[in-house]
Amino acid sequence: TNERWELDENDVLNMTFLIYPRAKQLKRDVSVLLKNHGEAIKLISIEAEKSLTTTFRCEIKLKLIMTEEDIDIYYKTILNLISLAGKVVCEGFSITKRVETKDGAADLVTEFDQRVEEILIKNLQEKFPTHKFIGEESTAIGIKTTFSDDPTWIIDPIDGTTNFVHGLPFVTISVALAINKQVVLGVIYNPIMNDLYSAIHGKGAFKNGRPIKCSKQTNLALSQILGEYGSSRDANILNVKCKNFQVIIAKVHSIRALGSAAMNLCLVAEGACDAYFEYGVHIWDYAAGDLIAREAGAYTCDPSGIPLNLIHRRILCAATKELAEQISPLLTHIDYPHD
Repeated sequence: TNERWELDENDVLNMTFLIYPRAKQLKRDVSVLLKNHGEAIKLISIEAEKSLTTTFRCEIKLKLIMTEEDIDIYYKTILNLISLAGKVVCEGFSITKRVETKDGAADLVTEFDQRVEEILIKNLQEKFPTHKFIGEESTAIGIKTTFSDDPTWIIDPIDGTTNFVHGLPFVTISVALAINKQVVLGVIYNPIMNDLYSAIHGKGAFKNGRPIKCSKQTNLALSQILGEYGSSRDANILNVKCKNFQVIIAKVHSIRALGSAAMNLCLVAEGACDAYFEYGVHIWDYAAGDLIAREAGAYTCDPSGIPLNLIHRRILCAATKELAEQISPLLTHIDYPHD
């Protein structure tokens, strides 16, 4: 057939073909020939039903896959853009900023959050027009993107906005790329400290180009733990979070709250801290950091101990599974509406 084949929104191709003289050859031909915007796709299944006419209806289910060359292009692109965005963050760090609130008095946003997100999304859209985006600031103004199998950039333009407003240097730009709902690359840049953390799935984690590894701590009593109170000022939520801190602090060396989920995950990844837990985070807060931590050898899960789900708004990351299993039973869990 000389038909031009293109995927619909659900990655399912519905076409009517002329009967092949040897219809069994169809599956092989589809596997070899199908392309979508120059990116490879994987044949999941093929079902064909012959009609009484000279044609049959064929439904082909496809899954987008990426080559190492594709991922390398995405990685190099975001490294260049995040460096550019970092200059904007540095420009605003030491000056008086126009500060607004979102969901509450402690949930802050500045013009620099918006400028950084605009730089990243605009340039990525121009280079990869078929990709989707989930950004903190665009979501805040009602631009909602469903987390799907499509290549999706997950962006927090300034993670640690309150730190940024007050001049505390735990400020990061966090960007992840997910394909088929799996994060394949993550980059976190602290432009104030000029530290760049990065990971590609299966390739290890790096800080400023050098490999990093987590601490491998298994003893809770010897651990330094990271946790956050978050921006919610709901009395019930605060009571649970304070209770969790009280229970944990009695059993560890120390607890630190630095005000940036992305920074916290990087600190576990490089071995400066041994675990991190938080309730109320969003997918853009920890998608990149989760990959970086796992590539550094850390163990991540839902605080209840079940597998981590990026849209469930809570995370436990520990240097080892053994450490995570000691922390999880101590926590009182909080459920949030999913992203």
